[in-house]
Amino acid sequence: MHHGCRLRGRGSPGQSVRPAAGRSGGVRPVARLTNGYGAAVRRRARMVAVLAEPEDLTTPRLRGLAEVADVLEVRADLVGDPDPRRLRRHFQGPLTYSLRSPRHGGRSAAGPVERRARLLRAADHYDLVDLEAMDDVVPELLAGIPARQRRISWHAPARPERADRGCRAGLLAASGALRERFAAMAAVPAALYLLVPQSGAEYGSVSPLLLTGLGRTDVTAFASGPAGTWTRVLAPWLGAPVVFGRAGAPGADGMPSVGQLLSDYGLPALPPLSGLFGIAGRAPGRSLSPRLHNAALRELGLPALYLPFQVELFSRFWHWAFDFESLGGLPLRGLTVTAPHKESALEAADIADPEALGCGAANLLWLDAGRWRAATTDTVAALHTLARSGVDPSGRRAAVIGCGGAGRAVAWALRRAGARVTLVNRGIAHGLAASSRLGLPYVPLSRFSPAGYAVLAHATPLVEREPFPVAAADSDAAVLEMAYREPPSALMGATRARGLIGIDGWDVLFVEVREQFRLLTGHPMPEALSMHSLCSRPAGRADAHRRTESAGLAPRQPTSREAP
Repeated sequence: MHHGCRLRGRGSPGQSVRPAAGRSGGVRPVARLTNGYGAAVRRRARMVAVLAEPEDLTTPRLRGLAEVADVLEVRADLVGDPDPRRLRRHFQGPLTYSLRSPRHGGRSAAGPVERRARLLRAADHYDLVDLEAMDDVVPELLAGIPARQRRISWHAPARPERADRGCRAGLLAASGALRERFAAMAAVPAALYLLVPQSGAEYGSVSPLLLTGLGRTDVTAFASGPAGTWTRVLAPWLGAPVVFGRAGAPGADGMPSVGQLLSDYGLPALPPLSGLFGIAGRAPGRSLSPRLHNAALRELGLPALYLPFQVELFSRFWHWAFDFESLGGLPLRGLTVTAPHKESALEAADIADPEALGCGAANLLWLDAGRWRAATTDTVAALHTLARSGVDPSGRRAAVIGCGGAGRAVAWALRRAGARVTLVNRGIAHGLAASSRLGLPYVPLSRFSPAGYAVLAHATPLVEREPFPVAAADSDAAVLEMAYREPPSALMGATRARGLIGIDGWDVLFVEVREQFRLLTGHPMPEALSMHSLCSRPAGRADAHRRTESAGLAPRQPTSREAP
Protein backbone atom coordinates (compact mmCIF):
# COMPACT_ATOMS: atom_id res chain seq x y z
CA MET A 1 0.00 0.00 0.00
CA HIS A 2 1.17 3.52 -0.80
CA HIS A 3 1.07 5.15 2.63
CA GLY A 4 1.14 8.67 1.24
CA CYS A 5 -2.22 8.25 -0.46
CA ARG A 6 -5.15 7.81 1.91
CA LEU A 7 -8.31 7.71 -0.11
CA ARG A 8 -11.91 7.72 0.91
CA GLY A 9 -14.37 5.75 -1.14
CA ARG A 10 -18.10 6.04 -0.91
CA GLY A 11 -19.38 3.80 1.85
CA SER A 12 -15.95 3.60 3.50
CA PRO A 13 -15.39 6.97 5.18
CA GLY A 14 -12.01 7.28 6.81
CA GLN A 15 -10.66 4.05 5.37
CA SER A 16 -7.46 4.05 3.37
CA VAL A 17 -7.76 2.92 -0.19
CA ARG A 18 -6.62 -0.64 -0.65
CA PRO A 19 -4.22 -1.38 -3.48
CA ALA A 20 -5.57 -3.83 -5.99
CA ALA A 21 -3.55 -6.54 -7.66
CA GLY A 22 -1.55 -5.38 -10.65
CA ARG A 23 -2.64 -6.45 -14.10
CA SER A 24 0.02 -9.12 -14.06
CA GLY A 25 -1.62 -10.33 -10.85
CA GLY A 26 -5.02 -10.64 -12.45
CA VAL A 27 -7.20 -7.55 -12.15
CA ARG A 28 -10.82 -8.59 -12.14
CA PRO A 29 -12.95 -6.39 -14.39
CA VAL A 30 -16.46 -5.39 -13.47
CA ALA A 31 -19.05 -8.16 -13.40
CA ARG A 32 -20.08 -8.70 -16.97
CA LEU A 33 -23.08 -6.76 -18.18
CA THR A 34 -25.71 -9.00 -19.65
CA ASN A 35 -27.22 -8.50 -23.06
CA GLY A 36 -30.38 -6.48 -22.57
CA TYR A 37 -31.65 -6.09 -26.11
CA GLY A 38 -33.33 -9.39 -26.86
CA ALA A 39 -35.13 -8.99 -30.16
CA ALA A 40 -35.07 -5.93 -32.38
CA VAL A 41 -35.18 -2.54 -30.71
CA ARG A 42 -38.63 -1.07 -31.28
CA ARG A 43 -38.68 2.07 -29.15
CA ARG A 44 -37.50 5.27 -30.77
CA ALA A 45 -37.61 9.00 -30.16
CA ARG A 46 -38.73 11.59 -32.67
CA MET A 47 -35.71 13.47 -33.98
CA VAL A 48 -36.23 17.24 -34.16
CA ALA A 49 -33.71 19.05 -36.35
CA VAL A 50 -33.42 22.67 -35.26
CA LEU A 51 -32.73 25.24 -37.98
CA ALA A 52 -30.63 27.84 -36.17
CA GLU A 53 -28.30 29.23 -38.86
CA PRO A 54 -28.93 30.62 -42.37
CA GLU A 55 -26.98 27.68 -43.83
CA ASP A 56 -29.58 25.34 -42.38
CA LEU A 57 -32.12 26.69 -44.87
CA THR A 58 -30.13 25.68 -47.95
CA THR A 59 -31.63 23.07 -50.24
CA PRO A 60 -28.88 20.43 -49.78
CA ARG A 61 -29.15 20.58 -46.01
CA LEU A 62 -32.95 20.42 -46.00
CA ARG A 63 -32.88 17.41 -48.32
CA GLY A 64 -30.33 15.68 -46.13
CA LEU A 65 -32.38 16.33 -43.02
CA ALA A 66 -35.41 14.78 -44.68
CA GLU A 67 -33.57 11.45 -44.52
CA VAL A 68 -32.68 11.54 -40.81
CA ALA A 69 -35.09 13.85 -38.96
CA ASP A 70 -38.78 13.45 -38.09
CA VAL A 71 -39.52 17.13 -37.41
CA LEU A 72 -38.02 20.45 -38.46
CA GLU A 73 -38.03 23.32 -35.98
CA VAL A 74 -37.48 26.84 -37.23
CA ARG A 75 -35.80 29.15 -34.73
CA ALA A 76 -37.32 32.30 -36.23
CA ASP A 77 -35.43 34.50 -33.76
CA LEU A 78 -32.21 33.24 -35.38
CA VAL A 79 -33.08 32.62 -39.07
CA GLY A 80 -36.14 34.79 -39.63
CA ASP A 81 -39.40 33.56 -41.13
CA PRO A 82 -38.62 31.29 -44.11
CA ASP A 83 -41.30 30.38 -46.61
CA PRO A 84 -42.98 27.30 -45.09
CA ARG A 85 -44.07 26.15 -48.55
CA ARG A 86 -40.43 25.89 -49.58
CA LEU A 87 -39.64 23.94 -46.41
CA ARG A 88 -42.41 21.46 -47.18
CA ARG A 89 -41.13 20.94 -50.71
CA HIS A 90 -37.94 19.49 -49.27
CA PHE A 91 -39.21 18.07 -45.98
CA GLN A 92 -42.44 16.10 -45.68
CA GLY A 93 -42.59 15.83 -41.89
CA PRO A 94 -44.13 18.19 -39.33
CA LEU A 95 -42.83 21.75 -38.88
CA THR A 96 -42.46 23.62 -35.59
CA TYR A 97 -42.19 27.41 -35.26
CA SER A 98 -40.28 29.00 -32.38
CA LEU A 99 -39.73 32.72 -31.83
CA ARG A 100 -37.58 32.62 -28.72
CA SER A 101 -37.52 35.84 -26.72
CA PRO A 102 -34.49 37.09 -24.74
CA ARG A 103 -36.42 36.34 -21.54
CA HIS A 104 -36.31 32.66 -22.55
CA GLY A 105 -32.75 32.67 -23.88
CA GLY A 106 -33.51 33.69 -27.46
CA ARG A 107 -32.73 36.70 -29.64
CA SER A 108 -36.07 37.92 -30.91
CA ALA A 109 -36.38 41.71 -30.79
CA ALA A 110 -40.08 41.66 -31.70
CA GLY A 111 -42.38 43.74 -29.52
CA PRO A 112 -45.62 42.31 -28.09
CA VAL A 113 -47.81 43.27 -31.06
CA GLU A 114 -45.38 42.01 -33.70
CA ARG A 115 -44.71 38.85 -31.71
CA ARG A 116 -48.37 37.87 -31.46
CA ALA A 117 -48.93 38.61 -35.13
CA ARG A 118 -46.03 36.36 -36.16
CA LEU A 119 -47.15 33.53 -33.88
CA LEU A 120 -50.71 33.68 -35.20
CA ARG A 121 -49.47 33.77 -38.80
CA ALA A 122 -47.25 30.77 -38.09
CA ALA A 123 -50.28 28.81 -36.88
CA ASP A 124 -51.64 28.93 -40.43
CA HIS A 125 -48.58 27.15 -41.85
CA TYR A 126 -46.85 25.17 -39.08
CA ASP A 127 -47.94 22.01 -37.27
CA LEU A 128 -46.72 23.28 -33.88
CA VAL A 129 -46.17 26.79 -32.57
CA ASP A 130 -44.05 27.36 -29.47
CA LEU A 131 -45.76 29.47 -26.80
CA GLU A 132 -43.61 30.72 -23.95
CA ALA A 133 -44.95 30.24 -20.47
CA MET A 134 -46.49 32.32 -19.24
CA ASP A 135 -45.99 35.35 -21.50
CA ASP A 136 -47.68 33.85 -24.56
CA VAL A 137 -50.49 32.16 -22.67
CA VAL A 138 -52.96 34.97 -23.33
CA PRO A 139 -56.55 34.82 -24.67
CA GLU A 140 -55.67 36.20 -28.12
CA LEU A 141 -53.08 33.53 -28.84
CA LEU A 142 -54.99 30.69 -27.19
CA ALA A 143 -58.05 31.55 -29.29
CA GLY A 144 -56.04 31.59 -32.52
CA ILE A 145 -53.80 28.56 -31.83
CA PRO A 146 -55.73 25.39 -30.88
CA ALA A 147 -54.33 23.01 -28.24
CA ARG A 148 -53.24 20.46 -30.85
CA GLN A 149 -50.86 23.07 -32.32
CA ARG A 150 -49.40 24.35 -29.07
CA ARG A 151 -46.08 23.58 -27.50
CA ILE A 152 -45.80 25.41 -24.21
CA SER A 153 -42.20 25.97 -23.21
CA TRP A 154 -40.21 27.45 -20.37
CA HIS A 155 -36.53 28.33 -20.61
CA ALA A 156 -35.05 29.58 -17.36
CA PRO A 157 -32.26 32.13 -17.04
CA ALA A 158 -29.09 31.05 -15.27
CA ARG A 159 -29.19 31.24 -11.50
CA PRO A 160 -26.44 30.55 -8.97
CA GLU A 161 -26.70 27.25 -7.18
CA ARG A 162 -27.63 27.23 -3.52
CA ALA A 163 -24.84 25.90 -1.37
CA ASP A 164 -26.67 25.96 1.96
CA ARG A 165 -28.22 22.50 1.71
CA GLY A 166 -26.99 19.01 1.09
CA CYS A 167 -26.91 17.58 -2.41
CA ARG A 168 -29.78 15.16 -1.90
CA ALA A 169 -31.86 17.78 -0.11
CA GLY A 170 -31.17 20.19 -2.95
CA LEU A 171 -32.23 17.63 -5.54
CA LEU A 172 -35.47 16.91 -3.72
CA ALA A 173 -36.32 20.57 -3.29
CA ALA A 174 -35.41 21.40 -6.89
CA SER A 175 -37.44 18.45 -8.18
CA GLY A 176 -40.46 19.70 -6.27
CA ALA A 177 -40.03 23.22 -7.65
CA LEU A 178 -39.82 21.91 -11.21
CA ARG A 179 -42.98 19.85 -10.69
CA GLU A 180 -44.82 22.93 -9.47
CA ARG A 181 -43.75 24.85 -12.55
CA PHE A 182 -44.92 22.07 -14.83
CA ALA A 183 -48.25 21.88 -13.01
CA ALA A 184 -48.82 25.56 -13.77
CA MET A 185 -47.91 25.04 -17.42
CA ALA A 186 -50.11 21.94 -17.75
CA ALA A 187 -53.16 23.95 -16.71
CA VAL A 188 -53.19 25.14 -20.32
CA PRO A 189 -53.93 22.29 -22.77
CA ALA A 190 -51.20 21.68 -25.34
CA ALA A 191 -49.78 18.95 -27.55
CA LEU A 192 -46.33 19.16 -25.96
CA TYR A 193 -44.63 20.77 -22.97
CA LEU A 194 -40.95 21.71 -22.80
CA LEU A 195 -39.04 22.68 -19.64
CA VAL A 196 -35.43 23.82 -19.94
CA PRO A 197 -33.75 25.04 -16.75
CA GLN A 198 -30.15 26.19 -16.95
CA SER A 199 -27.54 23.62 -15.99
CA GLY A 200 -26.10 26.19 -13.60
CA ALA A 201 -29.37 26.34 -11.70
CA GLU A 202 -29.94 23.81 -8.96
CA TYR A 203 -32.88 22.20 -10.66
CA GLY A 204 -31.08 21.94 -13.97
CA SER A 205 -29.58 18.64 -12.85
CA VAL A 206 -32.98 17.25 -11.79
CA SER A 207 -34.74 17.81 -15.10
CA PRO A 208 -34.43 14.07 -15.90
CA LEU A 209 -36.12 13.29 -12.56
CA LEU A 210 -39.19 15.20 -13.67
CA LEU A 211 -39.58 12.79 -16.58
CA THR A 212 -39.19 9.66 -14.49
CA GLY A 213 -41.72 10.90 -11.96
CA LEU A 214 -44.43 12.14 -14.33
CA GLY A 215 -44.79 9.09 -16.54
CA ARG A 216 -46.20 11.24 -19.37
CA THR A 217 -45.45 11.11 -23.07
CA ASP A 218 -46.05 14.79 -23.85
CA VAL A 219 -43.28 16.33 -21.70
CA THR A 220 -39.63 16.97 -22.52
CA ALA A 221 -37.23 18.33 -19.92
CA PHE A 222 -33.48 18.84 -19.97
CA ALA A 223 -30.90 21.37 -18.81
CA SER A 224 -29.44 24.02 -21.07
CA GLY A 225 -25.77 24.90 -21.36
CA PRO A 226 -22.77 22.64 -22.06
CA ALA A 227 -23.10 20.97 -18.66
CA GLY A 228 -26.63 19.93 -19.61
CA THR A 229 -25.82 18.03 -22.81
CA TRP A 230 -26.08 14.67 -21.04
CA THR A 231 -29.63 15.51 -19.90
CA ARG A 232 -30.66 16.23 -23.50
CA VAL A 233 -29.32 12.88 -24.66
CA LEU A 234 -30.79 10.89 -21.78
CA ALA A 235 -34.26 12.50 -21.83
CA PRO A 236 -35.82 10.21 -24.50
CA TRP A 237 -34.93 7.10 -22.51
CA LEU A 238 -36.79 8.58 -19.54
CA GLY A 239 -39.98 9.26 -21.47
CA ALA A 240 -39.43 12.45 -23.47
CA PRO A 241 -41.14 12.01 -26.85
CA VAL A 242 -38.54 14.00 -28.82
CA VAL A 243 -34.84 14.75 -28.92
CA PHE A 244 -33.47 18.01 -30.32
CA GLY A 245 -30.37 18.35 -32.49
CA ARG A 246 -28.99 21.28 -34.41
CA ALA A 247 -29.06 20.92 -38.17
CA GLY A 248 -25.53 22.31 -38.35
CA ALA A 249 -22.82 22.53 -35.72
CA PRO A 250 -23.54 21.88 -32.02
CA GLY A 251 -24.83 24.92 -30.16
CA ALA A 252 -23.34 26.93 -27.32
CA ASP A 253 -26.52 26.05 -25.41
CA GLY A 254 -25.37 22.44 -25.16
CA MET A 255 -27.58 21.16 -27.97
CA PRO A 256 -25.75 18.42 -29.93
CA SER A 257 -25.91 18.32 -33.69
CA VAL A 258 -28.19 15.86 -35.43
CA GLY A 259 -25.03 14.11 -36.60
CA GLN A 260 -23.80 13.69 -33.03
CA LEU A 261 -27.12 12.27 -31.88
CA LEU A 262 -26.96 9.71 -34.67
CA SER A 263 -23.31 8.69 -34.47
CA ASP A 264 -22.36 9.30 -30.85
CA TYR A 265 -25.52 8.05 -29.14
CA GLY A 266 -27.33 5.86 -31.67
CA LEU A 267 -30.49 7.95 -31.52
CA PRO A 268 -33.34 7.91 -32.36
CA ALA A 269 -33.33 4.19 -31.43
CA LEU A 270 -33.98 3.62 -27.72
CA PRO A 271 -32.67 0.19 -26.73
CA PRO A 272 -33.14 -0.97 -23.12
CA LEU A 273 -31.17 1.03 -20.58
CA SER A 274 -30.26 -0.04 -17.06
CA GLY A 275 -27.04 1.84 -16.28
CA LEU A 276 -24.81 4.75 -17.19
CA PHE A 277 -21.15 5.23 -18.02
CA GLY A 278 -19.55 8.51 -18.90
CA ILE A 279 -16.58 10.79 -19.26
CA ALA A 280 -16.01 13.39 -16.53
CA GLY A 281 -13.96 16.44 -17.47
CA ARG A 282 -13.94 20.17 -18.02
CA ALA A 283 -14.89 19.98 -21.72
CA PRO A 284 -16.11 16.43 -22.49
CA GLY A 285 -18.35 17.59 -25.33
CA ARG A 286 -15.45 17.52 -27.78
CA SER A 287 -14.30 14.04 -26.80
CA LEU A 288 -14.71 11.09 -29.16
CA SER A 289 -15.10 8.69 -26.23
CA PRO A 290 -18.95 8.76 -26.28
CA ARG A 291 -18.96 7.81 -29.96
CA LEU A 292 -16.53 4.93 -29.50
CA HIS A 293 -17.94 3.51 -26.27
CA ASN A 294 -21.58 3.77 -27.36
CA ALA A 295 -20.82 2.12 -30.69
CA ALA A 296 -19.34 -0.83 -28.81
CA LEU A 297 -22.25 -0.96 -26.36
CA ARG A 298 -24.70 -1.05 -29.26
CA GLU A 299 -22.68 -3.67 -31.13
CA LEU A 300 -22.74 -5.96 -28.10
CA GLY A 301 -26.33 -5.15 -27.17
CA LEU A 302 -25.42 -4.02 -23.67
CA PRO A 303 -28.12 -2.01 -21.84
CA ALA A 304 -25.98 1.02 -21.01
CA LEU A 305 -25.29 4.51 -22.28
CA TYR A 306 -22.03 6.51 -22.18
CA LEU A 307 -22.58 10.24 -21.56
CA PRO A 308 -20.46 13.43 -21.36
CA PHE A 309 -20.45 14.94 -17.85
CA GLN A 310 -18.99 18.43 -17.65
CA VAL A 311 -17.52 18.59 -14.17
CA GLU A 312 -16.00 21.56 -12.36
CA LEU A 313 -15.65 20.05 -8.88
CA PHE A 314 -15.29 16.27 -8.93
CA SER A 315 -16.14 15.62 -5.28
CA ARG A 316 -19.45 17.40 -5.65
CA PHE A 317 -20.26 15.59 -8.88
CA TRP A 318 -19.37 12.25 -7.27
CA HIS A 319 -21.82 12.71 -4.41
CA TRP A 320 -24.47 14.09 -6.75
CA ALA A 321 -24.20 10.99 -8.98
CA PHE A 322 -25.15 8.67 -6.13
CA ASP A 323 -28.00 10.88 -4.99
CA PHE A 324 -29.27 11.06 -8.56
CA GLU A 325 -29.09 7.28 -8.81
CA SER A 326 -31.14 6.78 -5.65
CA LEU A 327 -33.82 9.20 -6.87
CA GLY A 328 -33.82 8.39 -10.58
CA GLY A 329 -33.07 4.67 -10.56
CA LEU A 330 -30.26 4.75 -13.14
CA PRO A 331 -26.95 3.66 -11.57
CA LEU A 332 -23.62 5.08 -12.59
CA ARG A 333 -21.42 2.07 -13.34
CA GLY A 334 -18.18 3.68 -14.35
CA LEU A 335 -16.35 6.78 -15.53
CA THR A 336 -13.40 7.73 -17.62
CA VAL A 337 -11.81 10.83 -16.14
CA THR A 338 -9.74 13.60 -17.72
CA ALA A 339 -7.58 16.36 -16.26
CA PRO A 340 -7.83 18.07 -13.86
CA HIS A 341 -9.87 15.45 -12.01
CA LYS A 342 -7.55 12.43 -12.07
CA GLU A 343 -6.24 12.96 -8.55
CA SER A 344 -9.80 13.43 -7.25
CA ALA A 345 -10.89 10.26 -9.01
CA LEU A 346 -8.21 8.31 -7.16
CA GLU A 347 -9.37 9.80 -3.86
CA ALA A 348 -12.95 8.71 -4.55
CA ALA A 349 -12.02 5.05 -4.96
CA ASP A 350 -12.35 2.22 -2.45
CA ILE A 351 -9.48 0.28 -4.03
CA ALA A 352 -6.86 1.19 -6.61
CA ASP A 353 -4.45 -0.54 -8.94
CA PRO A 354 -0.71 -0.18 -8.22
CA GLU A 355 -0.19 2.01 -11.29
CA ALA A 356 -2.77 4.55 -10.12
CA LEU A 357 -1.39 4.55 -6.59
CA GLY A 358 2.15 4.88 -7.88
CA CYS A 359 1.50 7.93 -10.04
CA GLY A 360 -1.17 9.42 -7.79
CA ALA A 361 -3.83 9.71 -10.49
CA ALA A 362 -6.61 7.65 -12.07
CA ASN A 363 -8.41 8.07 -15.37
CA LEU A 364 -10.86 5.24 -14.79
CA LEU A 365 -13.38 4.42 -12.04
CA TRP A 366 -15.68 1.43 -12.14
CA LEU A 367 -17.70 -0.81 -9.87
CA ASP A 368 -15.91 -4.04 -9.07
CA ALA A 369 -17.81 -6.43 -6.78
CA GLY A 370 -19.63 -3.53 -5.14
CA ARG A 371 -16.54 -1.38 -4.59
CA TRP A 372 -15.29 1.52 -6.66
CA ARG A 373 -11.96 0.71 -8.21
CA ALA A 374 -9.48 3.20 -9.67
CA ALA A 375 -6.95 2.58 -12.41
CA THR A 376 -4.98 4.43 -15.04
CA THR A 377 -4.86 3.19 -18.61
CA ASP A 378 -2.23 5.77 -19.58
CA THR A 379 0.42 3.24 -18.55
CA VAL A 380 -0.93 0.48 -20.80
CA ALA A 381 -1.37 2.86 -23.73
CA ALA A 382 2.16 4.25 -23.52
CA LEU A 383 3.91 0.89 -23.36
CA HIS A 384 1.63 -0.81 -25.89
CA THR A 385 2.00 1.90 -28.54
CA LEU A 386 5.77 2.01 -28.06
CA ALA A 387 6.03 -1.77 -28.38
CA ARG A 388 3.84 -1.74 -31.49
CA SER A 389 6.26 0.75 -33.03
CA GLY A 390 9.22 -1.47 -32.21
CA VAL A 391 10.51 0.69 -29.35
CA ASP A 392 11.92 -1.06 -26.28
CA PRO A 393 12.59 1.54 -23.56
CA SER A 394 14.53 -0.87 -21.32
CA GLY A 395 17.96 0.52 -20.42
CA ARG A 396 17.42 3.67 -22.48
CA ARG A 397 16.98 7.30 -21.49
CA ALA A 398 13.43 8.64 -21.61
CA ALA A 399 12.07 12.13 -20.98
CA VAL A 400 8.46 12.79 -20.06
CA ILE A 401 7.34 16.34 -20.73
CA GLY A 402 4.41 17.20 -18.49
CA CYS A 403 3.92 16.19 -14.87
CA GLY A 404 0.14 15.99 -14.68
CA GLY A 405 -1.73 12.73 -14.17
CA ALA A 406 -0.98 11.40 -17.66
CA GLY A 407 2.68 12.42 -17.54
CA ARG A 408 3.25 10.80 -14.15
CA ALA A 409 1.54 7.61 -15.34
CA VAL A 410 3.73 7.44 -18.44
CA ALA A 411 6.85 8.07 -16.34
CA TRP A 412 5.81 5.33 -13.91
CA ALA A 413 5.28 2.88 -16.78
CA LEU A 414 8.58 3.70 -18.48
CA ARG A 415 10.50 3.25 -15.25
CA ARG A 416 8.81 -0.11 -14.67
CA ALA A 417 9.82 -1.06 -18.22
CA GLY A 418 13.47 -0.41 -17.35
CA ALA A 419 13.93 3.07 -18.80
CA ARG A 420 16.02 5.78 -17.13
CA VAL A 421 13.36 8.46 -16.85
CA THR A 422 13.70 12.23 -16.47
CA LEU A 423 10.70 14.44 -15.72
CA VAL A 424 10.29 17.74 -17.56
CA ASN A 425 7.77 20.41 -16.66
CA ARG A 426 7.28 24.12 -17.22
CA GLY A 427 5.95 24.78 -13.71
CA ILE A 428 8.75 24.14 -11.27
CA ALA A 429 6.54 23.47 -8.23
CA HIS A 430 4.58 20.74 -10.04
CA GLY A 431 7.74 19.30 -11.49
CA LEU A 432 9.43 19.05 -8.11
CA ALA A 433 6.29 17.54 -6.55
CA ALA A 434 6.17 14.84 -9.25
CA SER A 435 9.89 14.22 -8.85
CA SER A 436 9.47 13.71 -5.12
CA ARG A 437 6.51 11.41 -5.56
CA LEU A 438 8.07 9.20 -8.22
CA GLY A 439 11.69 9.44 -7.10
CA LEU A 440 12.82 10.60 -10.55
CA PRO A 441 15.07 13.47 -11.62
CA TYR A 442 13.43 16.69 -12.80
CA VAL A 443 14.53 19.31 -15.34
CA PRO A 444 12.64 22.58 -15.94
CA LEU A 445 11.30 22.86 -19.49
CA SER A 446 13.27 26.07 -20.03
CA ARG A 447 16.54 24.12 -19.59
CA PHE A 448 15.53 20.92 -21.36
CA SER A 449 17.21 19.62 -24.50
CA PRO A 450 15.90 16.46 -26.19
CA ALA A 451 19.38 15.39 -27.24
CA GLY A 452 20.45 12.07 -25.77
CA TYR A 453 16.98 10.69 -25.12
CA ALA A 454 15.70 7.62 -26.94
CA VAL A 455 12.07 8.19 -25.91
CA LEU A 456 10.39 11.60 -25.73
CA ALA A 457 6.88 11.41 -24.29
CA HIS A 458 4.75 14.55 -24.43
CA ALA A 459 1.83 14.78 -21.98
CA THR A 460 0.70 18.42 -21.95
CA PRO A 461 -2.17 20.16 -23.79
CA LEU A 462 0.28 22.20 -25.93
CA VAL A 463 -0.39 21.37 -29.58
CA GLU A 464 0.04 24.60 -31.55
CA ARG A 465 3.84 24.68 -31.22
CA GLU A 466 6.61 22.23 -30.42
CA PRO A 467 7.07 21.81 -26.65
CA PHE A 468 10.77 21.20 -27.31
CA PRO A 469 12.96 21.59 -30.43
CA VAL A 470 12.50 18.38 -32.39
CA ALA A 471 15.45 19.38 -34.55
CA ALA A 472 17.71 18.77 -31.54
CA ALA A 473 16.45 15.21 -30.92
CA ASP A 474 18.61 12.19 -31.76
CA SER A 475 18.02 10.65 -35.17
CA ASP A 476 16.83 7.38 -33.64
CA ALA A 477 14.52 8.94 -31.03
CA ALA A 478 10.86 7.98 -30.72
CA VAL A 479 8.28 10.65 -29.91
CA LEU A 480 5.07 9.72 -28.10
CA GLU A 481 2.19 12.23 -28.11
CA MET A 482 -0.55 11.62 -25.54
CA ALA A 483 -3.11 14.10 -26.91
CA TYR A 484 -5.08 13.43 -30.10
CA ARG A 485 -5.75 16.17 -32.58
CA GLU A 486 -6.92 16.70 -36.13
CA PRO A 487 -4.91 18.06 -37.87
CA PRO A 488 -1.82 16.58 -36.18
CA SER A 489 -0.08 18.63 -33.50
CA ALA A 490 2.97 20.75 -34.26
CA LEU A 491 5.06 18.16 -32.43
CA MET A 492 3.86 15.31 -34.62
CA GLY A 493 4.31 17.39 -37.76
CA ALA A 494 7.93 18.17 -36.90
CA THR A 495 8.59 14.58 -35.82
CA ARG A 496 7.37 13.13 -39.12
CA ALA A 497 9.14 15.80 -41.12
CA ARG A 498 12.43 14.64 -39.56
CA GLY A 499 11.63 10.99 -40.22
CA LEU A 500 11.59 10.05 -36.53
CA ILE A 501 9.32 7.42 -35.04
CA GLY A 502 6.14 9.31 -34.16
CA ILE A 503 3.28 7.85 -32.12
CA ASP A 504 0.39 10.28 -32.09
CA GLY A 505 -2.51 10.59 -29.70
CA TRP A 506 -4.90 8.71 -31.98
CA ASP A 507 -2.92 5.52 -31.42
CA VAL A 508 -2.98 6.22 -27.69
CA LEU A 509 -6.72 6.92 -27.74
CA PHE A 510 -7.61 3.65 -29.45
CA VAL A 511 -5.55 1.57 -27.03
CA GLU A 512 -6.98 3.38 -24.03
CA VAL A 513 -10.59 3.10 -25.17
CA ARG A 514 -10.27 -0.64 -25.73
CA GLU A 515 -8.74 -1.16 -22.29
CA GLN A 516 -11.25 1.12 -20.60
CA PHE A 517 -14.21 -0.57 -22.26
CA ARG A 518 -12.97 -3.98 -21.14
CA LEU A 519 -12.63 -2.88 -17.55
CA LEU A 520 -15.89 -0.92 -17.46
CA THR A 521 -18.10 -3.61 -18.97
CA GLY A 522 -16.23 -6.89 -18.58
CA HIS A 523 -16.36 -7.37 -22.36
CA PRO A 524 -13.64 -6.85 -24.96
CA MET A 525 -14.48 -4.21 -27.52
CA PRO A 526 -15.77 -5.94 -30.68
CA GLU A 527 -12.93 -6.60 -33.09
CA ALA A 528 -15.21 -5.85 -36.02
CA LEU A 529 -15.64 -2.28 -34.74
CA SER A 530 -13.25 -0.02 -36.63
CA MET A 531 -12.42 2.93 -34.40
CA HIS A 532 -10.52 4.59 -37.23
CA SER A 533 -13.60 4.66 -39.43
CA LEU A 534 -15.82 5.76 -36.55
CA CYS A 535 -13.58 8.76 -35.93
CA SER A 536 -13.13 9.72 -39.57
CA ARG A 537 -16.62 9.25 -40.99
CA PRO A 538 -19.26 11.99 -40.95
CA ALA A 539 -21.26 12.10 -37.74
CA GLY A 540 -24.25 10.18 -39.01
CA ARG A 541 -25.52 6.63 -38.86
CA ALA A 542 -24.10 4.19 -41.33
CA ASP A 543 -27.16 4.08 -43.60
CA ALA A 544 -27.21 7.87 -43.75
CA HIS A 545 -23.49 8.29 -44.33
CA ARG A 546 -23.62 9.78 -47.82
CA ARG A 547 -26.81 11.70 -47.20
CA THR A 548 -25.52 13.43 -44.08
CA GLU A 549 -22.21 14.18 -45.77
CA SER A 550 -23.88 15.83 -48.74
CA ALA A 551 -26.30 17.62 -46.43
CA GLY A 552 -23.49 19.23 -44.53
CA LEU A 553 -24.05 17.24 -41.34
CA ALA A 554 -20.34 17.17 -40.76
CA PRO A 555 -18.61 15.47 -37.86
CA ARG A 556 -17.08 17.36 -35.02
CA GLN A 557 -13.43 17.97 -35.73
CA PRO A 558 -11.74 17.37 -32.41
CA THR A 559 -9.18 19.91 -31.38
CA SER A 560 -6.62 18.85 -28.82
CA ARG A 561 -8.01 16.21 -26.54
CA GLU A 562 -6.26 14.18 -23.93
CA ALA A 563 -6.99 10.48 -24.19
CA PRO A 564 -9.03 9.84 -21.02
